[in-house]
Amino acid sequence: MLQEITEKFEDVFRKLKGQGKISEKHLADGMREIRRVLLEADVNYKVAKQFVADVQEKALGADVVKSITPAQQIIKIVHDELVLLIGGSSSPLKTANIPPTVIMVVGLQGSGKTTFCGKLANQLKAQGKKPLLIGADLQRPAAVEQLKTVGRQIGVDSYSDLSTTPLSVCKAGFSLARQKGCDVIVLDTAGRLHVDEALMQELQQIKGELKPHETLFVADGMTGQDAVNAATVFLEKIDFSGIVLTKMDGDARGGAALSIKAVTNRPIKYIGTGEKLDALEIFHPDRVASRILGMGDIVSLVEKAQQNIDHEQAAKLEKKLRRAEFTLEDFYDQIQQVKKMGPLSQLIGMIPGAGGKALGNVELDDRALVRIEAMINSMTPDERRRPQVINGSRRSRIAKGSGTTVQDLNRLLKQFFAMQKMMKQFSKKGFKGKMQIPFM
Repeated sequence: MLQEITEKFEDVFRKLKGQGKISEKHLADGMREIRRVLLEADVNYKVAKQFVADVQEKALGADVVKSITPAQQIIKIVHDELVLLIGGSSSPLKTANIPPTVIMVVGLQGSGKTTFCGKLANQLKAQGKKPLLIGADLQRPAAVEQLKTVGRQIGVDSYSDLSTTPLSVCKAGFSLARQKGCDVIVLDTAGRLHVDEALMQELQQIKGELKPHETLFVADGMTGQDAVNAATVFLEKIDFSGIVLTKMDGDARGGAALSIKAVTNRPIKYIGTGEKLDALEIFHPDRVASRILGMGDIVSLVEKAQQNIDHEQAAKLEKKLRRAEFTLEDFYDQIQQVKKMGPLSQLIGMIPGAGGKALGNVELDDRALVRIEAMINSMTPDERRRPQVINGSRRSRIAKGSGTTVQDLNRLLKQFFAMQKMMKQFSKKGFKGKMQIPFM
């Protein structure tokens, strides 16, 4: 996510850090580079121009040129201005005093509205809510079926009726939600490939009747300024209260994320970070700004760990490590825990200093985990517990059974024995206090 813009910011900051002292000319050159980075990232021209002017004004006002660490001060100013640009602080969903809370989801066709509705319902359910999905996109019957399928996957009820009108579906769904005791309803409305008057009238009718507590505009983050332009039109006609950027896991540039709040003056509330139904994050401007500037996002990383790590299993592993009994079975379990947290590339991007070009040409390929799993699954229970018994013929059998090579298996075993040796050294010295055991 936002890999390209992160690397370019790192290049600019590297040049500034390379100067022992920073003159006003160096500062001006740096600001010109930052503006170029933003424009290449497809950030709105006016937004980029104003951002650079604000940073330069703050930098000169802070007397950065005479500072002991001028480059670090400039980076701090850029970070703070970036946080302000994309929202300042997170914006939680509004809720109704008397349930159900009505959340209306709008946007162009293909932006990911229906998938987002499912992800949001899944997240609300995890928070203890009882949501109801309402399929009001009757122009595209496949959308109604998709919503029903998503609802079944996450264990959330859905409602629609292809024989009537979108407005009637929403009103009937609202009544049904009250009967079922649902405290949130999520309206999946129709979209078009482009904005037209009929679509806007339909959405205005629904909004006028249902009076949603939140109207969320869903935009494809990968479309850059096209997303911002569509948001401007929807804002004029519908006046939405928040923004959702989907497909952010595929957005290396970040044009929509950096422009849309400034242009619409509406907060980004969520970002979609993958295809899975749990790949939805509340948008935290300070965390995203840190990721963009290569500073990582430890808070989000810890939150992911807390949500996905089995603490009982972690406690058992800690006891094994204290007794130097770490096996390939434990190694396999650790892989499963890490996979629950999301793609490796996203996790690495949350570690300070590990984003951008920091890892050089290292490929963060999730398929590598799949190969490791396959190799361990091709072993007998005894081989997993005592990998030292794996001789030449066993290695050939395991490699053949897992669709890998003997070289792949040798590499895995070498890494595992090195890790096991390290764990034994720790156990001899004694552990102090509680430990958190990383995967690798």
